[in-house]
Amino acid sequence: MASVGNGTEESGGGGEEENFEDAYENIPVASKMDLKCALEECSMALNLFLNNKFSEALELLRPWSKDSMYHALGYSTILVMQAAMTFEQQDIQLGISTMKDALQTCQRFRKRSTVVESLSNLVSKQTVDQLTEEEMHAEICYAECLLQKAALTFVQDENMINFIKGGLKIRTSYQIYKECHQVLQTTQGNKSKNETYYQFEGGVKLGIGAFNLMLSLLPGRILRLLEFIGFSGNRELGLCQLREGASGSSLRAILCTFTLLVYHTYVSLILGTGEANLQEADSLLEPYLLKFPNGSIILFYAARIDILKGNFEKQDWLQAYRYADLLSKESRWSKAIYVFQKAAILCMLPEDDLKRTGEDIVSLFRQVDGLKQRIAGKSIPTEKFAVRKARRYACPQPVKLILPALEMMYVWNGFAIVGKRADLTENLLVTIEKEEAALQNETNHNEYYVDDVCMLQLLKGLCLKHLGRLMQAELCFSKVIQSEKQIKYDSYLVPFTLYELGLLYKQQDETEKAIRYIETAKNNYKEYSMESRLHFRIHAALDSLKVSPASTP
Repeated sequence: MASVGNGTEESGGGGEEENFEDAYENIPVASKMDLKCALEECSMALNLFLNNKFSEALELLRPWSKDSMYHALGYSTILVMQAAMTFEQQDIQLGISTMKDALQTCQRFRKRSTVVESLSNLVSKQTVDQLTEEEMHAEICYAECLLQKAALTFVQDENMINFIKGGLKIRTSYQIYKECHQVLQTTQGNKSKNETYYQFEGGVKLGIGAFNLMLSLLPGRILRLLEFIGFSGNRELGLCQLREGASGSSLRAILCTFTLLVYHTYVSLILGTGEANLQEADSLLEPYLLKFPNGSIILFYAARIDILKGNFEKQDWLQAYRYADLLSKESRWSKAIYVFQKAAILCMLPEDDLKRTGEDIVSLFRQVDGLKQRIAGKSIPTEKFAVRKARRYACPQPVKLILPALEMMYVWNGFAIVGKRADLTENLLVTIEKEEAALQNETNHNEYYVDDVCMLQLLKGLCLKHLGRLMQAELCFSKVIQSEKQIKYDSYLVPFTLYELGLLYKQQDETEKAIRYIETAKNNYKEYSMESRLHFRIHAALDSLKVSPASTP
């Protein structure tokens, strides 16, 4: 144990957060560190982190970050999160460097094997009797560090070598989690379980749960390939493991909770059908809202859940422009998307408001192509979509985009959110129908005319669907499909519309028709914008219809 107190007595098991924060001021640096003490200090650092005391959390972890696996993991994880949020190159480099140090620290605590032992372990896995308690934890910590370093490796540079390196790290991490899961299964009946055992159990549930849940989202063909090389994508297993981990008291309980919240509030919406389990999200977050009422990360998820429920104030496009302008100037995530988004929102402003901003829409759209990024030699799909749409402004006589902000909103499945508010959906429908009438009244049709008409029909159909006017929505979707041969540029419209029509039939319990249209979207179209995103959504839709995607071609 540590030679000096680590402050856990002051914080107590269920003491007030104010007392905990005051107590931190008097915590001296420990002179010795064992596994139990390391877990206690990391628990304190986690509380500091969730109370927005990020610097204090780092300061608590730093002294032992080269000598304790849990301090190394905690310290590097905070810096990796910082890199993920800022996307600044110096933060990414610092995150990678610190995670490399953390891996070396964890490696020192792992079981040392001779060459002969390593070869034999390929045939017969290590049993729990061969691993000490410390070595078991070292495996879990090493796997977590490896996974985080792989994620940063993907964004560090744009070459395929880094992409392959990241992939190999992920596979190694997964294999370690699988072996730790086997260890856990062999020890379930043991009566001599202590607190450190439950911490190990929490780490296994986080890893197995997160891997299975995220891999289960992949389209059937990719998932079958990954399963062939040893991965598993069982959604029910993943959710079960994460729920069990979230309900426990280990350090990883909050990470299991965050993984489930990301799944329910983002992944299900963007890569799924938009049917998020907000009831579970609420219940997962509730205890943390009580414990950390001012925690920024906790409040972020609370706000996100409220938005998905439709509990948000109506704002105007001018206010949206101000936020888009801020993102385009300060965010490093994707300059191309944020500049496109800013220009798209400006297109929605009345002429007088647009003049007051002093912005040049044409100039903004022309910047988009030069701002796109490449990861492992590949363009980011959403950026590719923005670049293609912005090309209308590249020629000397630009052809204006029609409601580009609403089109981009659809790309992010935003209609599933706005659709919960009939008043806002009606407003969008009025805007779309106004633009539809303006197009119809044009005497000279440009080369984008049919594409624009079909895009408006898709958006109009979505509004009508959410307003419960299903027959009218079906007519709108059908018009897009019937115009397939006339569409020149936006080839994504037909497969996406087929998918939406399938969901419409699903809503009306016409399962066979739903499957037929969704399968058509999946199998009959290739090489269109946002293809991978649609295939993720198709996979989720077929899964919700109880059709195994693996059984389809």
